[in-house]
Amino acid sequence: MLTYTVFSRAKLVAASAIVTLMLVSPALATTNVTSQFQVTATVAGTCTLTTTNLAFGAYNPATSTALTGTTTVSPTCTNTTPYTLSFDGGTTSGGTIAQRLMANGAATLKYNLYTTSADTTILGDGTSGSSTLSGTGNGAAQSTTIYGAIPVGQYVTPGSFADTVTATVSY
Repeated sequence: MLTYTVFSRAKLVAASAIVTLMLVSPALATTNVTSQFQVTATVAGTCTLTTTNLAFGAYNPATSTALTGTTTVSPTCTNTTPYTLSFDGGTTSGGTIAQRLMANGAATLKYNLYTTSADTTILGDGTSGSSTLSGTGNGAAQSTTIYGAIPVGQYVTPGSFADTVTATVSY
């Protein structure tokens, strides 16, 4: 015996639509739309500066040679950034780049800073016969040795003498 199921026309159209959607559904898959954007940054040339103290130690005015010492100044500048190192005359009253002074109360002790251990070219701000140091940054600290000397024959009041010099990196 055969059984027939009678579908109404509305049911048949609805069933047909569902079957059609199921068959067409893969063809209506999600379409990807893309767009691109730029990522930018501006790197400014910059420098930082670190220094170490210069401690001469015990000074004897009767010796035949100057008391010498060294310190380091280390600029760290962005790659390819040109820089110049300059140095002031210190904070002791009466001190200049040409003749720096350390003080102990009212007493002063002459000294100076130089570009080499030969103590011939005074480090300063590029004026008054003084020199600056220059270089080009590479992204790492670039340690530079600064040479100091206290001339012989200064019979000053015994005690501890000090001065403060400001190093500047210009870029």
